Amino acid sequence: MTALIGRREFITVLGGAAAAWPLAGHAQQPLIGFMSSRSPEDTGHLVEAFRRGLKDGGGGVEGANFAIEYRWARGDYSRLSTFATEFVSRRVDVIAAFGGDPSALAAKRATSTIPIVSTLPGDPISPGLVQSFNRPGGNVTGLALASDEIEPKRLGLLRELAPGGVLFGALVNPNFPPAVHQLRQLEEAARAVSQRLIIAKAGTDLELETAFASLTQGGAGALLVAADPYFDTRRNRIVSFAAQRRLPAIYHFRDYVVAGGLLSYGVSIADAYRQCGIYAAKIINGANPADLPVLQPSKFELTINLKTAKTIGVNISDNLLSLADEVIE
Repeated sequence: MTALIGRREFITVLGGAAAAWPLAGHAQQPLIGFMSSRSPEDTGHLVEAFRRGLKDGGGGVEGANFAIEYRWARGDYSRLSTFATEFVSRRVDVIAAFGGDPSALAAKRATSTIPIVSTLPGDPISPGLVQSFNRPGGNVTGLALASDEIEPKRLGLLRELAPGGVLFGALVNPNFPPAVHQLRQLEEAARAVSQRLIIAKAGTDLELETAFASLTQGGAGALLVAADPYFDTRRNRIVSFAAQRRLPAIYHFRDYVVAGGLLSYGVSIADAYRQCGIYAAKIINGANPADLPVLQPSKFELTINLKTAKTIGVNISDNLLSLADEVIE
């Protein structure tokens, strides 16, 4: 068991080189355009993982061997297209697109030639991001997170925490492209086990407050927060709501549990950023993204916060504790 002390990490937004790179080769350092659906305040450790991957992959150190320009959508997906267009005009060497489907799709729409490394959806083929996992065939590669593919697994884990017959609430962002698939998966999984389920939708701060109110008025006794970068940027508000209502809640990344959430199950997002950093380094050193297979996550994390469980009066079974990769006390 591991006891953790949370800390806030901040990222300095680098202005980077002021002038556009010349058409025929770069006389200066390689330039990476880093665009994210998330916020710098909740992504510091992930940026560090990306930098670590760049170093591990032979790309060197930021500032000494390459430069990075950062753009943050802060949960507003409509800003991503502008970021991607800026990076194309800057003639960056690589676009690193993070924060789920919206970021990858915006980058792909902006360019078919500049290499893109991204945390991709579980199925990157259907939206046309790649041709296949083994041979992406275009300018996009990265790691397929599959975080929106395992909502039924999260639903099952939540059932182990909540008493029988409890009404489950699910928080979903309709602005997130995989939301339709997430909803279908959740509703099918709930029907299969006769689990009562209400859906609350939110993609803005006002809608989030309305969703909280509807979950409360609807009598939700447990909460599943669907995978979504907007929710990541509002993590503390969501965790606080669950704590105030004493709701057993499950999330997709361990960051929520470190912030005081009860339980999370999903991919190791830090490892995903590191892997993308390795790919970015390979591309800087001459690799073709068309030949770099789309990676699939090899590590899923079950994280439990025992302090939160005690605070809200939830008993964590020995079976669930034995399955946990990390227990925070």
